[in-house]
Amino acid sequence: MTVVIETGSWQLDPARSTVAIAHRTMWGLVTVKGAFASVTGEGETRPDGTAHGVVSVDTATLDTRNAKRDAHLRGSDFFDTENHPTLTFAVDGAAVPQGDTAEIVGRLTVRGVGGPQTVTARVTASSDDAIGLAMEFTVDREQFGMVWNQLGMIRGLTTVTATLTFARAVVRDADLLAP
Repeated sequence: MTVVIETGSWQLDPARSTVAIAHRTMWGLVTVKGAFASVTGEGETRPDGTAHGVVSVDTATLDTRNAKRDAHLRGSDFFDTENHPTLTFAVDGAAVPQGDTAEIVGRLTVRGVGGPQTVTARVTASSDDAIGLAMEFTVDREQFGMVWNQLGMIRGLTTVTATLTFARAVVRDADLLAP
């Protein structure tokens, strides 16, 4: 299946987008899952077939369904939301897909520490007014300074799952008149 993605500017639709994490803890016996309630983003697909953009997540909105654990994850041992309220994935380049997948190359920044991240995304929707992407990738939390690991309970990689829907950005008349 070949997907055609229209060129233009796109705005993330937060009502139709999710970013979630899962990590095995308790020596691999329990999987902690959580989702971020606030995600924003924007992007641009260009006539040359490339795409650029950024997705930001409000780290204070992580919900694992356990208030005490959420407070710890928001604290300085993990996301340090007081000093680093967002994590971002800035897309440096992405080829508009051949088929229904695209390789997205970018920079993931967590706790003010950035590092390269490549993600394979599956295009789930493509029309004149919406683009849908689904992806799953792993992250080494220690790469971003999250080294808290009491009694060796937390090992391995964190899985990030995202479903993102972008709607065509509305161009206002005032934007057309800007110098």
